[in-house]
Amino acid sequence: MHSSIHRIAIIFLVTFFAMYTISSCQRVDDTEPVGSQDWLTGDTRQKLETITDHLRGFDMAMVETGFRYSELYWAGQDGNWDYARYQIEKIALALDRGLERRPARAASAQPFVNYSIPEMEEAIEAEDQEVFLQTFELFTRSCNACHAAESVPHFNVKIPEARQSPIRLD
Repeated sequence: MHSSIHRIAIIFLVTFFAMYTISSCQRVDDTEPVGSQDWLTGDTRQKLETITDHLRGFDMAMVETGFRYSELYWAGQDGNWDYARYQIEKIALALDRGLERRPARAASAQPFVNYSIPEMEEAIEAEDQEVFLQTFELFTRSCNACHAAESVPHFNVKIPEARQSPIRLD
């Protein structure tokens, strides 16, 4: 889990530095290095290419989605509906951003994005653990159907058995 959080934090930091670089009013020298220890070098285009390499393709969206999938499950188990709403919102956002980077994956993802996410949102709004668990099973099958459609059935998602996050409903 720590490596997933670490990767997500790096993505956010890289994005922040990129946005700072792009929106900076000091356009005198766009080749000035930026970032911790000046690792982001080159002209603006080269910096953007470096950031693109760091964001990678759809795999980073899946790292975030996997983390949030587990958090969503435990939020439902706890009846922490606000946290569950937050997680499903972030899953949708991660997938949206991932599909923006890899539009070729969109056809396989559409059933999940158009049906499974809204069904999960409805289950969360019901604030009923039984409804949530039934919907979560369908949600999991939909994850695996998308993986099969993308010819990666070895990415077999299962309902979490162990909690890794310290987030709990008080």
